[in-house]
Amino acid sequence: MLRYVTVRLLQGIIVILLISIATFVMMRMMPGNPVDLLLGEGQVRISQEQINAIYARWGLDRPLHEQYFLWVLNFVRGDFGESLVRTGVPVRTMIFEAIPVTARLNVYAMIVALLLAIPGGIWAAVRRNSPVDYLNAVGATLGISMPNFWLGLMLIVLFALYIPQWFGDLPLIGRIPPFGLRTWQGYILPVFVLAVGEMAVFSRVMRSSMLEVMERDYVRTAKAKGLPRHLVLIRHAVRNALLPVITVIGFRIAFLLSGTIIIETVFAVPGVGRLFTDSVFRLDYQVVQSLVVLLAILVVIVNLITDLSYALIDPRIRYD
Repeated sequence: MLRYVTVRLLQGIIVILLISIATFVMMRMMPGNPVDLLLGEGQVRISQEQINAIYARWGLDRPLHEQYFLWVLNFVRGDFGESLVRTGVPVRTMIFEAIPVTARLNVYAMIVALLLAIPGGIWAAVRRNSPVDYLNAVGATLGISMPNFWLGLMLIVLFALYIPQWFGDLPLIGRIPPFGLRTWQGYILPVFVLAVGEMAVFSRVMRSSMLEVMERDYVRTAKAKGLPRHLVLIRHAVRNALLPVITVIGFRIAFLLSGTIIIETVFAVPGVGRLFTDSVFRLDYQVVQSLVVLLAILVVIVNLITDLSYALIDPRIRYD
């Protein structure tokens, strides 16, 4: 187990380094630079010496390889630098203010998706080729095929124009503070939009896995012993059928994070996704690089935890 974890961590470090290099290079390849954006493309009249001083303060006058190694060294020490747009504001402060909002959105969306999709997939498998199964298939197809940004915009229009009297003053955009739960209603629509696609995936995977497991010999043996139907499903079928779902959860977290970027932009949510898009358009190098690397670290950790959780669910799996 220890050797397996060590190898996976080393592989994760290599992946994170490659992602950091790719992000650093792509940001420098984008047209323009943050100094020109800050000065308004010549609208602010300052001398060349002052411009050079700005470049020197942010280290933009150094060779690219020096900029990269200096940024990596500071990042490892926990210093993400200062924002190139919001002068004097530490990047770490900006990210830590946005993380709670994005974390709540993702956690709530995953909880809602799992609570609805797992029972739905089990029910569809048990009632195979019944109206319940067909309804589950239609709902999953719609959930996968609908773009989340389109669904978010349609819900905003729907709740703003047609059914506001049912929900009172349900906030539609921009009503989620970084801290506090008094405006919890602001999470309803973003969480629902994020959860729709995940519910569709989890439901179909759970149904397929259940159908496969229910044909195994140990399930038929449990039925032959006369065990009650619900015990056969819970103890023997569902537990083993969860393995593919756990695998998909690990992969879907990355898609959920990317979907958060779009949804936070649509609903004007002050989270990591919106901070990322704003920073890309403003060429705020420090913020973009730090966010991408932090998300890469999160995905690597989640995938490792997902793999290790197999051994807890299925005793036949060992990482020796």
